[in-house]
Amino acid sequence: MRRRHALALAALLPMPRLARAQQADFPTRAMRLVIPFTAGGSNDIVGRFIAEDMAARLGHPIVIENRGGAGGVLGTDLVAKAAPDGYTMLLAGSGSFLISSLVQPRLPFDPEKDFAPIGFIGAAPNVICVNPSVNARNLRELQAVAKASPTPMRYGSPGVGTTGHALGAMIGVVLGAELEPVHYRGTGPALTDVLAGRLEIITNASAPLQPHIASGRLRALAIAGKTRSAALPDVPTSVEQGFPELDSATWYALLAPAGTPADRIAILHRALNATLNDPAIRRKLVENGVDEIAPSATPADLAALLVEERTRWKRVVERAKLRVE
Repeated sequence: MRRRHALALAALLPMPRLARAQQADFPTRAMRLVIPFTAGGSNDIVGRFIAEDMAARLGHPIVIENRGGAGGVLGTDLVAKAAPDGYTMLLAGSGSFLISSLVQPRLPFDPEKDFAPIGFIGAAPNVICVNPSVNARNLRELQAVAKASPTPMRYGSPGVGTTGHALGAMIGVVLGAELEPVHYRGTGPALTDVLAGRLEIITNASAPLQPHIASGRLRALAIAGKTRSAALPDVPTSVEQGFPELDSATWYALLAPAGTPADRIAILHRALNATLNDPAIRRKLVENGVDEIAPSATPADLAALLVEERTRWKRVVERAKLRVE
């Protein structure tokens, strides 16, 4: 996924903490970051890295609140209805924020009107994995196995409308085989059932999958994109294997409730970009599969990116015929 957003100038400066004068009236107490999935998934891992460092810079704790369910809708709605005072943030993602809103026709919030952008974090290519009991070591072999199966192969989804749900459906479309999604309240429980052999396939950003790929409990077949992942350099891409349409990355961003004062958004944005420019944080993110770290120069740049991404994912959702009534 290409990014055209340069680092903000402020993020290029060493900033162990924001200037005290700037934060004289904000923040003055603990904040919270709502992650709309259960603990253990890629959103949770990325969110905790970001929150810990931002808290140190802002001088007050950022408490993680995992609110899984409905493909991220429950946690997202919690933030939409929170007080617009800068003390509540959402870790938004391509699935929980955009795809869910395209797949589920009735939402308790308006994704285009009920949020204020803070900043983009980065993108992690999704990995297509199978339980080792599946007789496939690449996408061509998976295609043959899936087509020959007397019943649909099943894949674990972190929830309806998530990136894992959408990519799983696209794999079925592109391979010409019927795949059946099994939805969970996050990546953690879906991964548990794939590891146990109750499901055959899972697709996700690599962070929660890496230990199991390394141990041999999962077999990685492909990186869903054009470029190999620094975290899994030996895994070939879908493009290398002749399936260029399987191009999917999970991205992460911070949002606040609509109406949050612009000066508070600016403080949060500056702290986020300083965090993302920290070499130690960047190294942690890359090690966990976030290959493309791309801070937004301004919150408005994130707003424009969300419009672009909504258009792109709408085409994917329509082709895969994803819809929940």
